[in-house]
Amino acid sequence: MSEFPEYLDVDYTDGEGESPEDYPSIEHKIEKALDVTKKGMEEYENPAVMWTGGKDSTLTLYFVKEVAEQYDLELPTTVFIDHYQHFDELMDFVEHWADEWDLEVVWARNTDVGQYVEENDLEPGDDIPVDALSEHNQHHIRNILEYEEETFPFLLDTYVGNHLLKTVALNDALESEDIDGIISGIRWDEQEARADETFFSPRHDPDIYPPHDRIQPILQFAEADVWEAFWHFVVPETVEDYPDEGYVPQDYDDLPNGLTHEDIPVSPKYFEGFRSLGSEVSTDKADQEPAWLQDLENTTERAGRAQDKEDLMERLRDLGYM
Repeated sequence: MSEFPEYLDVDYTDGEGESPEDYPSIEHKIEKALDVTKKGMEEYENPAVMWTGGKDSTLTLYFVKEVAEQYDLELPTTVFIDHYQHFDELMDFVEHWADEWDLEVVWARNTDVGQYVEENDLEPGDDIPVDALSEHNQHHIRNILEYEEETFPFLLDTYVGNHLLKTVALNDALESEDIDGIISGIRWDEQEARADETFFSPRHDPDIYPPHDRIQPILQFAEADVWEAFWHFVVPETVEDYPDEGYVPQDYDDLPNGLTHEDIPVSPKYFEGFRSLGSEVSTDKADQEPAWLQDLENTTERAGRAQDKEDLMERLRDLGYM
């Protein structure tokens, strides 16, 4: 990686000053997503796809699969961050579709924290002593986060918890797998901290993370666009017996042609009314209706997520969070 990023020919300003409105139709948005994905898969020596099982990263994974098939490119490694607090249904979904789509999955975990939790039979919210962890984790807690307390809660949506369980786990995987570009499904409209991102975004400071780039093909999608892409493009093109013209389910059990949830690459949690999938202990459903039928224009997508982490998003992103 010593030459990084000199072997690349990417435009780090692509998307600067833009918003979803600069891509007025779903066709414009998809065309741009495919272009960015193709560029990323061709330019980087060892790219990977960040997959959470959520709608945005699954849409991104769809574009990666489409580009790989269309241009006879190798399907990149998929990185899934297991932070030990996922919904069981989400893990089932990820494992099912990883097998269905023949994905090579790297399970990024902070095993030091996970082992302490397992050995001490901890529940979310229980305290973890800082000095019980490895030097690697203690360095991040004391020197990177400048956290001074003797313990921290085993909760994903907190400053220390999010950094250790997600960012450290991700950065360790980037290093161990020698990944130079991570294809990520973040969007401009999702959070204020992501509004200024570009389609190719450098992360080159070796003191913070293994030098790499973020390749971000769906910045230009709004939440409603993601669902339009699913029900009129992704699902019809990947699910046999789904109507070719698309079909928008109207409730949990409304699937056409005898199809079941196991047949559809959309997490059942979205059918239940969740709009954003975080940790099991700190994410609530937004409404009773499926996510795509809710008032997407006048309500907040991540309202069901714990807000202490949302408020820290800018600083967490500076440390390598997505």
